[in-house]
Amino acid sequence: MTIRKNFIFQEDTVKYLEELSKLKNKTQTDIVKEAIEELYKKANIKNKLAILDEIRDSFHGQLTNINANELHKEKRVEKYGK
Repeated sequence: MTIRKNFIFQEDTVKYLEELSKLKNKTQTDIVKEAIEELYKKANIKNKLAILDEIRDSFHGQLTNINANELHKEKRVEKYGK
């Protein structure tokens, strides 16, 4: 399904769109569509990376939270007693 939208552009943006359309031999609609899709992909990737960073940060220290001094103390007690 296609939906018609009307946009208001500044003159220089219209000029760029017209030039891109001619250079790429595509319709202006295709140029706008491709630009929006590319921006959406980039935003979506950034969003997913931010979510992964949050997940990674939530585990920070939980898997490696080992107190070295306590570990050495436990090994000394096992080996030499109190």
